[in-house]
Amino acid sequence: MRDRLIVAGLFVLGLAVLGGYYVNATRASDPGPYEPVIAGEGPVMAIEVAGEAEGTIRIQLRADVAPEHVERVVTLAERGDYDGVVFHRVIDGFMAQTGDVQHGQVGGDLRRAGTGGSDLPNLPAEFSDLPFERGVMGMARSQHPDSANSQFFLMFAAAPHLNREYTALGQIIDGIEVLDAIKRGTGPNGAVQGTPDAMARVTIER
Repeated sequence: MRDRLIVAGLFVLGLAVLGGYYVNATRASDPGPYEPVIAGEGPVMAIEVAGEAEGTIRIQLRADVAPEHVERVVTLAERGDYDGVVFHRVIDGFMAQTGDVQHGQVGGDLRRAGTGGSDLPNLPAEFSDLPFERGVMGMARSQHPDSANSQFFLMFAAAPHLNREYTALGQIIDGIEVLDAIKRGTGPNGAVQGTPDAMARVTIER
């Protein structure tokens, strides 16, 4: 029942997903050793982060389990749509969310960051048995399962209540320390105040 209530609290203003604290998550300040649990072959997304965190996060994408979602983030990255998009919601011990190419650009009015998507249609859910462990990349969505578009989140810690509720499409294989250094948000919604960290440049390695 408690986990169900936590899940119910994740849906905020359309695509502004994952706004509630996951109180049982391991705090990112003491995450322990990092071992990726998702194996596989596919393109790698390289995210150059700028701000309080500096460095590159490399994510092994899993086109074998979430082909449409992987195709979407690859398309947006190769078009340059993710360049300059902020991490608008960052909850310590839970996740860092970004990817709002419509309202999340550096230098723009970030009051609506987290409520937008891209100019492409929403995606059907591709839920799988891949667990939401530390370093996993998942697609944000609203209450409707088939509403993912461009936003995604990176896990600071395991969150089993997200398993088979959100589409997992990859995991960090290099740069977990960069994720851990991303500027945190405040309050139960994790909204980042002031100047959020951003994805300065996102590329695809094939």
